[in-house]
Amino acid sequence: MASSCGCIKPSQDLPVRRRFEAMLENRADPARRGLLRGRLRPAPVPLRPPYAPNDRVLEACTRCGACSASCPEGIIAAGDGGYPEVNFQTGECTFCGDCAGACPSPVFDLTQNSPWFQAARIADTCFARMGIVCQSCRDACPTGALIFTATRGWPSQPPVNTDVCTGCGACVSPCPAGAVTVSPGETLETSDAA
Repeated sequence: MASSCGCIKPSQDLPVRRRFEAMLENRADPARRGLLRGRLRPAPVPLRPPYAPNDRVLEACTRCGACSASCPEGIIAAGDGGYPEVNFQTGECTFCGDCAGACPSPVFDLTQNSPWFQAARIADTCFARMGIVCQSCRDACPTGALIFTATRGWPSQPPVNTDVCTGCGACVSPCPAGAVTVSPGETLETSDAA
């Protein structure tokens, strides 16, 4: 139906169901959403569930919430745009695969060699790096990726061995300084300034 200006109003011509389907096909653009929220720099890529690459989540996820409901650790929740994100403040990932088994869409790729490409990083706000004795992250790490090296005149320093780190997030919530984060990326540094 044409309006008085001669243009067609698509929302009036399409049935409600078809408009809803068209809306689902047009996934949200995170960069555009960030700009509208006042973020001039692109937001960091959110941590997705294991075996779920970010591009696949954005393409195939229907945002049904099945993965978060099935997670026994309770670390998966709806994030920006309703897409699943991992929050290590509530626990760690055990790589049980329940989230992948519950997902009705082809979001998860169980053929990957690794559940994800991420590892722990320790910021300069770490108590040990400020001269205070603390090894909470090391005590929580199930793989031994955090090895405190002795230094003369300072408490032991915590470099992350990214060859051993699985990115499970067990070290995040025990950190009293909030200095440990898990960052996605295929290549991660092993330097002391990580």
